[in-house]
Amino acid sequence: MLRPATDADSADVLRWRNHPEVRAVSLTQHEITDEEHAAFWAATRETDAREIWIYVRHDVPSGVVTYFDIDREAGSAWWGYYLDNEGLKERGELLPAWIEIQRQAKRLAFDELGLTTLEGEVLEANEAVRRFNRRNGFEEIERYTHDIDGTPTPVLRVRATKD
Repeated sequence: MLRPATDADSADVLRWRNHPEVRAVSLTQHEITDEEHAAFWAATRETDAREIWIYVRHDVPSGVVTYFDIDREAGSAWWGYYLDNEGLKERGELLPAWIEIQRQAKRLAFDELGLTTLEGEVLEANEAVRRFNRRNGFEEIERYTHDIDGTPTPVLRVRATKD
């Protein structure tokens, strides 16, 4: 299930985000500092254009979904998510959680938030996520190069629509 994030979730979200496996597939790969995270968290609380939801699996907070650049009038938003890789691996639940969080996030976006378009980004080299995205109705609509720590890195913009 997905529930709105509270300030009590902030430390978990930062810990999950800084996991080496999560950083390795992110557009920002350095370890996020406490100060950077606090600024992000505060900025999220001050705008209606961004929402943070916590993915709960078997009553355990296990991941986060962020919707941003939400345009309710246009029915669109960007999104991203990541999991508590360490905790889910220990419980043998990483793969099912990975499948479940994306499906729940799409359902929340389209059925509860009233969005009609959901966009995101994935590293071109992340073939597992690309395949999974395609299975879940995302199409790759643009390829561009993003500088990650001084390395030009191919990135794909993806989009799913409610229909």
